[in-house]
Amino acid sequence: MDLRKWVWSICAAVGLVLCVSEHARCEITWEVPRFDGWYNNLGYPRRGAVGSHLVRLVPAHYWDGVYQPVQEPLLPNPRSLSNLLAKGPSGLPSTRNQTVLSLFFGYHVAFEIFDSRTPGCPPEFMNIPVPKGDPIFDPTATGKVLLPFQRGPWDKESGQSPSNPRTQVNLVTSWIDGSSIYGPSTSWSDSLRSFSVGLLTSGSEWNMPSQANGRNLMWSAADPATGDHGSQGLHVLGNAWANENMFTAAEGIIWFRYHNYVASKLHEEHPEWSDEKLFQNSRKTVVATFQNIALYEWLPGFLGDKKLPPYQGYQKFVDPGISPEFQAAAIRFGITMAPPGVYMRNRTCHFREIVNIDGSLSPALRLCDSFWKRQSVNVKTSQDIDDLLMGMASQIAEREDNIVVEDLRDFMYGPLRFTRSDLVAVTVQRGRDFGLRSYNEIRKALNLSPVKTFEELNITNTQLLHDVAELYNRDISKLELFPGGLLESLDGPGPVFSAIILDQFERMRDGDRFWFENKQNGLFTDEEIQKIRNVTFHDVLIAVTSAEATDIQTNVFFWRDGDPCAQPTQLNASMLHPCTNATKLNYFDGSKAGFGIFIIVLFLFPVVSLLVAFMVAYLRKHRYRKFQRRGKAGDRTEGQAVGVTAYEWLGHRKPLHPVSVEVDEKRRLHVVDRSGSAHRCLNLGNQNHLEILLSNDRYHKALLLKVSKEYDLVLFFDDESKRAAFVKHLRLGVTDIAQEIRVKEMREDKLLKEALTREQRAQIVETFIRHAFSKVLEIEKCDAGDMSGVSRKKAREVLECELTASEFADALGIKSDSLFVDSMFTLADKDGNGYLSFQEFLDVMVIFMKGSSEEKSKLMFSMNDIGGTGYISKEEFARMLRSFIEISNGALSKSQAEDGIQAMMQAAGFDDKDKITWEDFHFLLRDHEKELQFAQLNVKGMERQGKKRLSRDQRVSFICPANSNKIDAQEIRRRKKLTVNTPNVYVKPKREQYIRNPIQQKIQQFKRFIENYRRHIVCFLIVYGITAGVTLERCYYYSLQAESTGIPETSVVGIVVSRGSAAAISFLFPYMLLTVCRNLITLCRETFLNRYIPFDAAIDFHRFMAMTAIILSVVHSLGHVVNIYIFSISDLNILSCLFPKVLSNNGSELPLKWSWWFFETVPGMTGVLLLFTFSFMYVFASHYFRRISFRGFWITHYLYVVVYILTIVHGSFALLQEPRFYIYLIPPALLFLFDKLISLSRKKLEIPVVRAELLPSGVTHLEFKRPQGFVYRSGQWVRIACLMLGTDEYHPFTLTSAPHEETLSLHIRAVGPWTSKLREIYTEENLLEFGSYPKLYLDGPFGEGHQEWTDFEVSVLVGGGIGVTPFASILKDLVFKSSIRSKILCKKVYFIWVTRTQRQFEWVSDIIREVEEMDTQELVSVHTYITQVAEKFDLRTTMLYVCERHFQKVWNRSLFTGLRSVTHFGRPPLVSFFSSLQEVHPEVGKIGVFSCGPPGLTKNVEKACQQMNKRDQAHFKHHYENF
Repeated sequence: MDLRKWVWSICAAVGLVLCVSEHARCEITWEVPRFDGWYNNLGYPRRGAVGSHLVRLVPAHYWDGVYQPVQEPLLPNPRSLSNLLAKGPSGLPSTRNQTVLSLFFGYHVAFEIFDSRTPGCPPEFMNIPVPKGDPIFDPTATGKVLLPFQRGPWDKESGQSPSNPRTQVNLVTSWIDGSSIYGPSTSWSDSLRSFSVGLLTSGSEWNMPSQANGRNLMWSAADPATGDHGSQGLHVLGNAWANENMFTAAEGIIWFRYHNYVASKLHEEHPEWSDEKLFQNSRKTVVATFQNIALYEWLPGFLGDKKLPPYQGYQKFVDPGISPEFQAAAIRFGITMAPPGVYMRNRTCHFREIVNIDGSLSPALRLCDSFWKRQSVNVKTSQDIDDLLMGMASQIAEREDNIVVEDLRDFMYGPLRFTRSDLVAVTVQRGRDFGLRSYNEIRKALNLSPVKTFEELNITNTQLLHDVAELYNRDISKLELFPGGLLESLDGPGPVFSAIILDQFERMRDGDRFWFENKQNGLFTDEEIQKIRNVTFHDVLIAVTSAEATDIQTNVFFWRDGDPCAQPTQLNASMLHPCTNATKLNYFDGSKAGFGIFIIVLFLFPVVSLLVAFMVAYLRKHRYRKFQRRGKAGDRTEGQAVGVTAYEWLGHRKPLHPVSVEVDEKRRLHVVDRSGSAHRCLNLGNQNHLEILLSNDRYHKALLLKVSKEYDLVLFFDDESKRAAFVKHLRLGVTDIAQEIRVKEMREDKLLKEALTREQRAQIVETFIRHAFSKVLEIEKCDAGDMSGVSRKKAREVLECELTASEFADALGIKSDSLFVDSMFTLADKDGNGYLSFQEFLDVMVIFMKGSSEEKSKLMFSMNDIGGTGYISKEEFARMLRSFIEISNGALSKSQAEDGIQAMMQAAGFDDKDKITWEDFHFLLRDHEKELQFAQLNVKGMERQGKKRLSRDQRVSFICPANSNKIDAQEIRRRKKLTVNTPNVYVKPKREQYIRNPIQQKIQQFKRFIENYRRHIVCFLIVYGITAGVTLERCYYYSLQAESTGIPETSVVGIVVSRGSAAAISFLFPYMLLTVCRNLITLCRETFLNRYIPFDAAIDFHRFMAMTAIILSVVHSLGHVVNIYIFSISDLNILSCLFPKVLSNNGSELPLKWSWWFFETVPGMTGVLLLFTFSFMYVFASHYFRRISFRGFWITHYLYVVVYILTIVHGSFALLQEPRFYIYLIPPALLFLFDKLISLSRKKLEIPVVRAELLPSGVTHLEFKRPQGFVYRSGQWVRIACLMLGTDEYHPFTLTSAPHEETLSLHIRAVGPWTSKLREIYTEENLLEFGSYPKLYLDGPFGEGHQEWTDFEVSVLVGGGIGVTPFASILKDLVFKSSIRSKILCKKVYFIWVTRTQRQFEWVSDIIREVEEMDTQELVSVHTYITQVAEKFDLRTTMLYVCERHFQKVWNRSLFTGLRSVTHFGRPPLVSFFSSLQEVHPEVGKIGVFSCGPPGLTKNVEKACQQMNKRDQAHFKHHYENF
C-alpha cells in the first residue's frame, strides 16, 4: 500500500512539473521571432530569411549575361588597382575622431545582417594574378603567383539564362534580429544556451563564452601568423565569423555578456519565470537594444551625421534583402578606417605593452597578427577583453579616405596554401563575382548625376585620379563601384556609398515586423520603447565590463577633447612589430611516404594471394604424393646400401642424388639409388684407360670419372676418406686387366666445369642425329644444329660420338630393352663394339629414309636373320612380330599378342613351313606396298624434317566417297558381316570446284564464323554494349553535366574514371550471376531461348565478364587513388561541396588525410576489403590453381557472398551519388536465389550407391540410385559430393548412363586428391568395414552443348581420355532410341575415340561393344586412335598396322580393342576425315561436331572445323568441353 502511494506521488509530481512548464511556455503572450528569419513577413515568408536572395539595386552585369564575371583584360588587375588606389601611409587620424570601437562595432553590424563570404558550391575560382615583381607577393619576379579567391554562394536555380542571371544568397538573416548573438538557427541557439535561468553558456569565466569543442558551428580559418588551425580555442558565439580577429570577438563577447546581464536582472525581478521565458524576454530586449544602437547611434556617426528618416511604422511590402552593392562595396568603406594596431588600457588610463610572437614588446596589438587567434598571451581573461574595449574606445581610427593600411592590403589572412592576401583586391574581385554594375550606372540608379571624367571624382589627389584613369583606359564607364566610391569619399562615405547604406538600413528597419519601435507586434509598450531608445553603447559597456561610467566617454564611437584617457599617439605601422610574411603549405606534406607504401601494399594483394595459393598448391601436391606413396609403401622396402655410398652430381642448380656405387666381377660399375633400383651402369672393361679427376679444395669431397662414349660420373663423398676408399675399390676392380688409371687433381669449380653432364651429352646426341639427317635429307645446315657454343674439345667429342643402345632406343622413343631395338642395334653395329658410330647410323638411315619397299622389307628381314643364312625360323618370325607388337607399350595382353601372331602365320600359310625366306616375308606385305613405301624411321626431334615426307592429311582418309566402289562403300556401312574389308584409301578427293582464292576463303571463313557464333556475338554485343553505355553515361554526366557537384574544378579524371568504371561494375557483377544459374540454364535450353542465347558459352561468358569486372575494379581503384590524392591536397571547402553529407565547411581548410578516406569511411574500408577478396578469388580461379586445388577454388569462390555484401555496403554509403547498385542487382539476384533454392532442395537428398567398381587406369565406376523425378538428357552432367569426403565440396562429372536406364552412373578418373580419395573409399575393404557404400549428395542435372547432338542429321563425337564420358551416354541413348524406333533427327553418328592405349579405358571398349551389338540400324561408326605408338607411317607402326589388318581379316575384330571398329595408330587426321564426310553426306547442310577432352584436342578439332568452313559446302558446327 505504501509503495502504491509512493508511485502515485511520483506521477503527480511529474505531472505538476509538466503542467508548470507548459504554463510557463504559454505565459509568452507575444510572437517569438524565428531564429532563421522566416515568417517575419507573413506575405513573403522567405524575405530576409537565411538563404534569401540578395536584392539588386540594378540588374547584374556579367560578361556572358548569365554568370561569367567581367575580368582582365576588360578590367584592371585587382592587385594593380589595389597598389595604386589604396596604398599610402598609415597613422593619419580620422577627421571626425571616430574611434576604433566604432569601426569594429560596424564590423559586428555587418556580420549581423549578411554573410556571403562562405565559398559557394560547386567551387569556382577567380584567383587573382599577382603582377610580376610585386614586392610583397612575388619578390622573386616569377610571374606565377596567384592570390586565392573563390566565388561566393548563389542560388542554384539562377544563372541559367540572361533573363535569370546568377543571384547570390545571404547565409544569415537580413534583419537586425540578433543572429550574430544567438545564431541563425534554433539548433545554433540551443547550442549556446545553458537552459538555466535564461542564460547563455559560460566558459572558464562566468562572463566569458565557452570555447569550441570540435563542433563545426564556428568558422575556424587558420592563423596566418602561426599556422594554428582547428576550432579549439575559438569562442562559441552566434556569429560564425566572430573570431576573425580579436576585436570582432570582443564585440561578440560584449553582447554575450549583455544577454546574461539582462537575463540575470529579469530573474531577480521575476524569479518565478521559467528559463524559456527569461531567455526570450532577454533576447527581445538585447535585440531591441542592438537595433537602437546600430541605427540611431552608430549609423549616423559612421555616415557623418546623415540620418535615416523617422520611423513610420511597419511596411509589409518593403523587401529588407541585402543588396550586393551594399555588401560588396558600400559597407566595405570601413576598411579604410582600420588602424595597423589596437591599444589596450585599464581604467587608470595605463596603456599596456603588448608581447609579440617573438617575445618583443609593442605599444599595441598588431592587426595583421590578430587574425583567428586561438591562444594569445595578451588577451586571455575577461579583464583583457575589458582592457581591449577601453583601448578601442580611446583610440582614434584611421582617416576616412581611400588609403588602407598594409595589414589589410598586404597582410590580410588567406588560406593555408597562401597565408596572406589583399583585402582591397579581394573586395574588387568580389564585386566582379557579384556582377556589380559600374560606378556611373549605380549613380544613375540612385538619382545622382553621373560623372563624366575621373577628375570630377576628387579634386584633392589629381595624380591618383590620373593613374586610376590609365588603368581603366580613361573610360569612366568602366570604373567599378568600389574604386569609384573610395575615390569620391572625403572624411566619410561619399554620396554613392552613403545613399546605398541609408537605403539598406531603411529597408531593413521598415520591412521588419519585429522592429522594436513597431507597436503592432506586441513586443514592447511605449514606455519600454522609450527606455530602449535611451540606452547607448556606453551604457552596455558600463553594464558588462569593469569600467565605470567615468572611465569611458559617453559617446564611445567618437573621442572628443576632454574625454577620458587620450591615446598616447596615432599609431602607424613603423611603431609596431612587423607582420609575418606569407607562407605556403602543401597539404600532402608528411603523407607521401605513407600513401606510397599503402598503394604498394594494395598492389601486393595479388602477390600475397599468389604466395598463399602456391603454399596451398604445394601442400595439396605434397599430401597427394604422400597419399600415392602410401599405397606403395607396403610393396617397397628400402634396400640396404651396397658398395660405397656417395651423392651423384647431376648438374648445376640440381639437388645431389644419394647413390651407392659398386664394381661387379664383369668390371661394370653399377650406380644404384638408395631404394635399390638401378640408376646407371658403366662398362669399364672395354675402356683403354680410366681418367679420374679429384678436387683439392672444399674438404676434398668431389670426384669425376670420365668414361669414353658416356657422360661423366661426378660423385660427392661425405669426406676424403670415403673418396679414397672408392678410388681403392675402383683400382681393385680393374687391376687384373692392367688398365691404366690416371688421377689428376684440380679445384672443385674447375672440375665441375670440366664435367660432361647428362644434358650436355643429350645435346651432343641430338646434334649427332641432326647432322646424320642433314646428310640423308639434305636439310639446311642451320636446321641441323651447330656446335659453335661448345668448346673445341667437346666439338671433337660430338664428331667422335657413338650412340649407346639406350641412347638409340631413347631417340626412337622405345624402351631400351625392346626386342625391336635389340634387333635393329645388332644389325647396325657392324664392328660389334656395343656403340653406333656416325657412319653406321647413317647407313641405316639411308635405307629407312630413301630406300624402296623391297630394300626396307629386306632390311627388316635381315634384322631377324641374325646368322645371315637367308632364312628365319618360325620362332624367329614370331619373335619379329612380337617385337612390333611390343611397340604398343602394353596395348595388348600376352595372350592377345600370341593370338595375333598365330592368326597372321595362319593367314600367310606359314603353318606348314619350318623356314621362312625373304620372298615369303615380302609376299606377306604385298597388300601393304603403299604403307611400306611411306614407312620411315621416326626419330624424336626430326618429325617435321624432310621435304619428301607427306603430311597425314594429304595421304589418308578413312572414309570412301559416295561415288567410289559400291562394294567398298557397302563394306563400310556393314560392319557385321563375317568378313570386313578395309575401305579404299581416299587420298586426294576431287574438290577443285570448292577451292577458292585466299581472299574468298577468308570471306567464307568469316561468314562461317559469324554463322557459328552469331548468338555469341549478339549476346556479347548486348552485354558489353550495356556495359559501355552505363560507363559512358556516368563519364558524360560527371565530366560535363555534374557542374553542380564541383567535379570539373577538382578531380575530373579520377572521378570520371572511378564513377564510369563503377557503373560498369554495378552492371557486370549482378548479371554475372545469371551465367552460373545452372538449373535455369538447363531449363531454358529446352525452350525457344536456346535459338537466341548460347547457353553452352555460359561459363565462358562468366569468365569474360569476371575478367572485365576485375580489370574495371582495378581501374576503379586507380581512379580512387587519384581521387584520394586530389582530396588530400584540396581545401575543405571544395570537399564539402563534393561530399555535403559527410563533410561540412567550417573554414579550417585542411583536408582530411588519405588514411581517413581509406580507413575511416565505409567505402574506403569496404573497397580495401573487396580488393583483398578479389585477389584471392581470381588467383584461385585461375586454371593452374583450379586444377591443383579445386577445393581452394571452391572455398574462395564462396567469397562471392562477401563480395556482394561488401559491394552493396560500398555503394550504399553514397559519398558522391545516390546508390544505384540495387537497380542492377535485384533482378539477377532474385533469379540466382531461386536457382540456388532449387539446388539446395536437391543437395540434401542422400543418394545410395548401388555398385562401385575400380576399373584400370584409375577409373572409378559408380552406379547409384536415380532420384524420383530426376529427368535428364544424354550428354548432361551433375555435381556430386561424397558424405565421407565433406558435404560442401562438390565436383562436376558427366553422366555415362543413358536416360532410359533406371540407375545413374559415373566414370571418375583419379587425377587429383579428391578423386583419388573417392577411389580409395569405394574399395571392397571399405565395403566390408562399413557394410555399405558411402552415400552421395547430387546436384543437377545441368545442360551443356553435347546434349544437342540430336539437332543434327550427322554428328561427329570426338573424345579424348576421360573426355569420352558424355559420349558413352549419347551412344547408348542413340542406340536405344533407334531400337524403339523413336523419331530423332540424327541419322548417323561418327565416334572418334582418341586414347593412349586401349587398356587405358577398357570400360569404354565394353560400352562400344555393347553399342555395336545393339546397333541394328548401323547408326554408329566408331574409329579408335591409339596414340601411344608412333605415327602411322613410322617403320615400326607400319608393321603394327600390318598385324592389325591381318588380325581383323581373320577374326573380324581389332587385335587391340576386340571391337569391330577400325583401330588406327597415331592421331586422327581431322581435316581429311571431315573432308570425306562432305563427300559421303553431300545432302547434309550442317554437321555437328562435339568434342570433349584436353584443351589440345578441342583446339585441333576447332581448327579443323574452321578450315573446313572456309569451303562453300557442308557447315561444321563445333561444341566442346574441356576437363
